[in-house]
Amino acid sequence: MIRFEKVTLTYPDAGRPALCDVSLHIPEGELALVVGRTGSGKSSLLRAINGLAPTFTGGTLEGRVTVDGRDTRAHPPRELADVVGVVLQDPRNGFVTEIVEDEIAYGMESLGLPPEVMRRRVEEALDLLGLNDARHRPLRTLSGGQQQRAAIAAVLAQHPRVLVLDEPTSALDPAAAEEVLAALQRLVHDLGLTVVMAEHRLERVVQFADRIVHVQGGGQVTDGPPVQVMADAPVAPPVVELGRWAKWEPLPLTIREARRFAGPLRATLSALQPTPKQLVTPTSAAPVSELERVRVLYGSHVALDGVDLKLHSGEIVAVMGRNGAGKSTLLRSLVGLTEPSAGRVRVGGQNPVELKGRHLTGTVGMVPQDPGDLLWNESVRQECTESVDPDETRRLFDELAPGVDPAMHPRDLSEGQRLALALSVVLSAGAPLLLLDEPTRGLDYPTKHRLVSLLRRRAAAGGTIVVATHDVELAADVATRTVVIAEGEIVTDGPTRDVVTASPQFAPQVAKVLAPVPMLTVADVLAALPEAL
Repeated sequence: MIRFEKVTLTYPDAGRPALCDVSLHIPEGELALVVGRTGSGKSSLLRAINGLAPTFTGGTLEGRVTVDGRDTRAHPPRELADVVGVVLQDPRNGFVTEIVEDEIAYGMESLGLPPEVMRRRVEEALDLLGLNDARHRPLRTLSGGQQQRAAIAAVLAQHPRVLVLDEPTSALDPAAAEEVLAALQRLVHDLGLTVVMAEHRLERVVQFADRIVHVQGGGQVTDGPPVQVMADAPVAPPVVELGRWAKWEPLPLTIREARRFAGPLRATLSALQPTPKQLVTPTSAAPVSELERVRVLYGSHVALDGVDLKLHSGEIVAVMGRNGAGKSTLLRSLVGLTEPSAGRVRVGGQNPVELKGRHLTGTVGMVPQDPGDLLWNESVRQECTESVDPDETRRLFDELAPGVDPAMHPRDLSEGQRLALALSVVLSAGAPLLLLDEPTRGLDYPTKHRLVSLLRRRAAAGGTIVVATHDVELAADVATRTVVIAEGEIVTDGPTRDVVTASPQFAPQVAKVLAPVPMLTVADVLAALPEAL
């Protein structure tokens, strides 16, 4: 179905090719998972499938890419639209209408499908992606995860033979991600749909893959069966890391497979009665920030409903919940971007809505879901230079995303590199309250570990960090406290270990494999068994 024949893709002014001498064949009816480090070229590989690279990105492509027998040199993206559907990292860039239902219908209308066919497929797509309740809502009012599902629904309704997805679950809550992936798997198995998907949260998707395509540094690409590639890949989900360390054969890719091996390890850990390492939550006489009976309305939609929350110095608080539960609204209320309809918000004893300029950035810093909203200069160097502390910004960016050319334009960075740059700009201001909305979108596991280390240092120095996230592995690794929101209300608030292990939806992989032993991460296991190794 998809063939790359000695393909080399080079962007304008690039020092090296994004893809180098790639030969690859993905048969019809396979789900191919594209993995690799942040900035390795995964998005370039996806864009080459329907000719977006180099038709729209610029540059030169040597070799040949064919999809269903069509050469992308002879057939521009518009002539491949009936065969290839594409959903890129930021779904908002692809929206052309205002209403969910209209967006799903638009692509079919462009293909000239009869109205009765369009109507049927709209209903099927709404049901498949769980969007029926949002069908008449403006796209701009949806959460990031809901927008992502709407973009996937709009493409699936066109019934493409190939579906290309870039980070399709990055903004989805665990339950929604599982539903979307299960739906895609049914389409692959039952209808022969070919899916090519790039994803950093491998713990969600690796078990669905028929093939893994590994994009390495320098644009080199290898592929093979999931177990074979995961055996030594530099990026791997926690269950694979645990299997590698324990030398389980064959290497488990799923919780179920790992639990079959884990009996002896659970017995050893139970006998030692270990307590996983947790950051101690400091207490202070007064909270550094609090919400009192906060209610936020968007028209008739209740985003927050009577929320009470106190945040103290030294805490790292994970805010979790379904898409549209109110997580981003809570963060926007704390930074003053959203004024409550009722109740009171205080940050450092002040109303954040009244804070302006350097007074605001010195009190509270926020990185939104789309880090590009904070980047407006012509180069990485300029972004660093115009920040509050240029030297600190550059140091932080080099720590999170080493090796990036400072002359690069922020739009030419990968999604993870843009996020690292925005994080560095905000962190360098040194605000005592730091708000992060989905801070691991586009980040590979090594970069995520560097972010965790950085956040721990900030909390240890007395900072307060609030992370709205669907990344259960991040919450398990770094959060001292977890708050769960549902329909605008806080339904759970407690120590992370207690909250995540009590919920199958929010439990990390290691906790599921080793339950009832209270281990959350591979690092917990290694720390508990220094004498047993």
